[in-house]
Amino acid sequence: QVQLVESGGGLVQPGGSLRLSCTASGFIFSSYAMAWFRQAPGKEREFVASINDKGDIRNYPRAVRGRFTISRDDGKNTVALQMDSLKPEDAAVYYCARYTSSSDLGTIGNWGKGTLVTVSS
Repeated sequence: QVQLVESGGGLVQPGGSLRLSCTASGFIFSSYAMAWFRQAPGKEREFVASINDKGDIRNYPRAVRGRFTISRDDGKNTVALQMDSLKPEDAAVYYCARYTSSSDLGTIGNWGKGTLVTVSS
């Protein structure tokens, strides 16, 4: 019954911004770490950001650090990804994911179906 539904994808120019949102249901949202991944054509799925259950520990890979921000709202059962200063190499399908524990030290238990982000002038 776990469901993760992404929204907010679209077309944006280089240097622009987008805010993605993931609405979760079917589990106690506040007990689990959440994450965003992305996958571009011909490439493997790539980790983008994670946030622990309490929302006070966040992790980002070098490729997006300083440009992307992950946040969560336990009252709305949502996790967001604010993307600023977008680059063409950020174009991908972005996936919301749930970890199997309260931190990002474990494995991914569930995936959303993804939302497409296109970065082009």
